[in-house]
Amino acid sequence: MKDIIKLSLIATLAISSSLYADNSVKKMFYDAKVSGEVRSLYSAYNNENNTDSYASAVGTALKYELASLKGFNGAVAFRTSHTISSLSGEDDKYNDELSGEIKNYTKLTQLYLNYKYDDFNFRAGRQILDTPLADSDDIRMMPNSFRACVATYDIDKISLTAGHIVNWQGADAGLEHEWSKTGKDGVNFAGAIFESDTLSSNLWFYNIANFSDANNAFYADVTGIIDLGNSLELALSAQYLKESELDNSGVETNIYGAMAEFSFKNLGMMIAYNSSSKEKSKHSFSGFGGGTLYTNMDTMILDEITEDRDAQAFVIGISYEVEDFNLAYAYGSFQGDANTQGEKAEITEHDISVEYTPTEDLTLSATYILDENKESTTSTDFNNDNVRVFASYSF
Repeated sequence: MKDIIKLSLIATLAISSSLYADNSVKKMFYDAKVSGEVRSLYSAYNNENNTDSYASAVGTALKYELASLKGFNGAVAFRTSHTISSLSGEDDKYNDELSGEIKNYTKLTQLYLNYKYDDFNFRAGRQILDTPLADSDDIRMMPNSFRACVATYDIDKISLTAGHIVNWQGADAGLEHEWSKTGKDGVNFAGAIFESDTLSSNLWFYNIANFSDANNAFYADVTGIIDLGNSLELALSAQYLKESELDNSGVETNIYGAMAEFSFKNLGMMIAYNSSSKEKSKHSFSGFGGGTLYTNMDTMILDEITEDRDAQAFVIGISYEVEDFNLAYAYGSFQGDANTQGEKAEITEHDISVEYTPTEDLTLSATYILDENKESTTSTDFNNDNVRVFASYSF
């Protein structure tokens, strides 16, 4: 698959070179688009049973995308994150989630060839993906990106997708790695998305082989929107994730979920539930990124407690928009029954945030996250609070 991606890029350069004398090829470059972002983030952890840590970083992203020529175009993009030393901890007080252990991180995150013909699209190379079990998870300084080949075909309200992922990079893959493999043979996936004004649905399949969390995964969800009149709207959703073990990886699970979202003018409310059934000595895998469960919170996800036990998660949230501000609060309770060693799990999380967006290009936000491990108050995991201040300007 690496060879296919390389050959695709070489073919693009060859086509461009042979046609460059044509004014239409020059127009491909003259009409190219440049976009980017400058973002900065401060993050501080206060851990009850471990050393407090904090860091601040500033980073940029820049993308250059060619205009289309006979269906072909391409793009290149990079992203970087650099620690602000004066606003960061030293030694064991340094928080490496923003810029890695060496305090700076720069990556060519996108370099792809794209071909579009009517409702068919094919993209090969480094790119951003957002699927249920492989996604950008863009919540800190460095989102995830993937080396992949992806084909999509749209039929009315249905979008079909098939692809192959070779490897990935980003915060979830570990900032100390160049590109992390998604298994010796990569990941094959296929999906179908249906969308209408009142109904949407997803069906996805992943084959993740020769990997530490190898499995065949099937994911499905459905959402229906009910207009209650007088600016009232109700959205009801259900989801299902089944993962079947491969290569004795220990990944085996059935997870069910339901969610209700209610909106009235500038007020939003939600309630979500996920349940994972026990498989002895087995656990679930959230994929390459943040995962897709309805109860996923800023820090805590159900994956953390599914091994060898029945586990449930319950989340409620409320948000309110006033002028350019969005205020939000969410509470989550994650509980696991006793495993074969008699160990239970109970973790709660509070997320409080305020976001200010005076223009579509500028975002300022502050977030407070409190995690409590009620079954293990002496644990260094999930017994901390996190304060984050974020600023982003896009152009």
